[in-house]
Amino acid sequence: MTEGQPHQAPPTPPSSHASGDRGAGKAVRAPGAPRPSSGGPGSTGGRPVFLPDELDPTVFDEAFLRQLERLLLLLRSPVRGGLKGGRRSVKRGQSVEFADFRDYTLGDDLRQLDWNVLARLEKLFIKLYIEEEDVTITLLVDASASMAAGQPAKLLFAKRAAAALGYIGLASEDRVVVSALTGRVARRQPGLRGSGRVFRLLAQLSGIDAAPGQTDLVAAARHAAAQLTGRGVVVLLSDLLDPDADKVIRELAATRSEVIVLHVLSPDELDPALEGDLRLVDAETADAVDVTVDLAMLDDYRVRLASWRDALADLAARRRVSYVPLSSDVPIAELVFAELRRRRVLG
Repeated sequence: MTEGQPHQAPPTPPSSHASGDRGAGKAVRAPGAPRPSSGGPGSTGGRPVFLPDELDPTVFDEAFLRQLERLLLLLRSPVRGGLKGGRRSVKRGQSVEFADFRDYTLGDDLRQLDWNVLARLEKLFIKLYIEEEDVTITLLVDASASMAAGQPAKLLFAKRAAAALGYIGLASEDRVVVSALTGRVARRQPGLRGSGRVFRLLAQLSGIDAAPGQTDLVAAARHAAAQLTGRGVVVLLSDLLDPDADKVIRELAATRSEVIVLHVLSPDELDPALEGDLRLVDAETADAVDVTVDLAMLDDYRVRLASWRDALADLAARRRVSYVPLSSDVPIAELVFAELRRRRVLG
């Protein structure tokens, strides 16, 4: 962003665009990369370690995954799935768990008659059961160039958060799909189902790198929306550094899916510790602007940043979207077990 777009986004976060930025993180390598700090799997005691973060002790090991299995993505309204899964629906259907009775009507399946009630009361009743259904959870990871910035890098945080949410979905027998938003498209990976596919999920996320050049987040979100089949859950993990960030939320909300936006900014973007004469360079367009950073400018930046995030939160509330502003230095364990539970995203 540049200061010529004050109403669409906050001033250019110095940590994302200033030349020589010490907070810019490297893109994460694909599985098999030799350097764990780059995001590919490292090695701990001979076991692969996916998406390591030197500043967050949370490791995607067996103990952490077992803790995630106790959580569930909460839905505002029932979603009809294509296959039966582990998520309870408010609908009545076929299952082993009894729910209620109702009077028999002509055309009902006689196999659902309660013969014991008929023998005692000489009345016809149909047994109803809780129907369990699956949900498709689509994880949209913003892989634009600006996501490589930050300490920790925003992209690494987004991928670790997506991994945690994805595994919660897999453990619930939901279908999980990963898509990387780059350029003007959403690069969709094959869907996964079942907790046994966790390593495939981690491998898919580890293989996402920040894309060079400019990303049109609105066009990429529109492409992702076109790939959805039916209603489900859509989780967007992005810094939303796009002049039309509000349109991204509108595009996803228009799908009538359950939409969750994890708005990720780095600590340096939230509270830049810069001063003096600087040249800020846009990470995607390479456009530059010379500024003199003083206390007054930093105060104005913080005010405009807060106003921007408040406006996105208001839009999300009107569109029934769950909006969660985050810093990339939040530990993943704190994110899933505290923040997202407090905001009723997880339960």
